[in-house]
Amino acid sequence: GSSWNNCDFETNLCKVLPEFNLQPGWIRRNGQCGMGPPYSDHNGNESAYFLSLSSEMQSSSAALRTNVFLPTDEEHLCQVTFHYWVSQMSGTLMVGLQKHSEDTVTNIWQVSGELRNQWNVNTITINSTEKYEVIFSGMVETQRQGDSVAIDDITFSEGC
Repeated sequence: GSSWNNCDFETNLCKVLPEFNLQPGWIRRNGQCGMGPPYSDHNGNESAYFLSLSSEMQSSSAALRTNVFLPTDEEHLCQVTFHYWVSQMSGTLMVGLQKHSEDTVTNIWQVSGELRNQWNVNTITINSTEKYEVIFSGMVETQRQGDSVAIDDITFSEGC
């Protein structure tokens, strides 16, 4: 896909997530920076970047919000594919939908306490009759070293 709709976090430029480097709690890092797992991106590259939420940060939860997307139609559903890492003890990652007319975020996908520390991939299909934003929320409940939530390679289909 084009770089317009793919966020691999190798640079700070990502049109769909305009302020991802300003969100408190999420940090852009690679596996070599000594902050615990994951020690590589989802391709196994130790020097490639991803977003991580670490229990060593002061903030133990953080949101990552997209641009406003236009309503979907039957021919162009919005598909969001992303790679994620959730530590086995206390990590949680949620994906929410905030529609234009609503103040609250509706949770549409969630994972917590994966059995193995590894990268996984997921695709979410979004159908909305009004403008909306997608919000990725990570949370780490304990201060144990090695508890982390990470996200990499978020790709948005043309229907977004």
